[in-house]
Amino acid sequence: MRVIAGSAKSLRLKTLEGLDTRPTTDRIKETLFNIIGPSVYDAVFLDLFSGSGGIGIEALSRGAREAVFVENNPKAMACIKENLKFTRLWTKAAVMTSDAVDALCQLEGEKVFDLIFMDPPYNRGEERRALHYLSGSSLVYDDTLIIVEASRETDLSYVEELGFSIIREKIYKTNKHVFIERAGIEEIC
Repeated sequence: MRVIAGSAKSLRLKTLEGLDTRPTTDRIKETLFNIIGPSVYDAVFLDLFSGSGGIGIEALSRGAREAVFVENNPKAMACIKENLKFTRLWTKAAVMTSDAVDALCQLEGEKVFDLIFMDPPYNRGEERRALHYLSGSSLVYDDTLIIVEASRETDLSYVEELGFSIIREKIYKTNKHVFIERAGIEEIC
């Protein structure tokens, strides 16, 4: 896995051995950033369920003002810290070794995010817990873009009940990216 573009372009990132994390492939990461491109610059970015930190590091490399990385696996968090130091993006990052919803509670009143990316373990309902919290949170502007990486089978139709709208889906071979905003916002992607 490597950084695709920006200040850390072409640098190889470390990932955990085994199945503890599921790094987003370079090809899917490139497609994602082609979609959200200009909105990354100067953004406050949240990488929830960070794994090895590849998505948040890509955002920082492409000009995000800051990124918060949330990961509950201590080994994965050690990998994120190594990757941030290696890419020299450490100064624009904050890291939290924590359950996702617990971290959101801790961040409440401290941050407001322009972009939130979450890649939770597939088919465990973790994205639902996080979206439920975010639906009533001050961490989200009206135009904050939330991107959920999920298995193709994951049903996110419930987001409307939480006051969100699905504005776009990008479906890949085994997974998908679902782009979500608060209801009533015009499609930007």
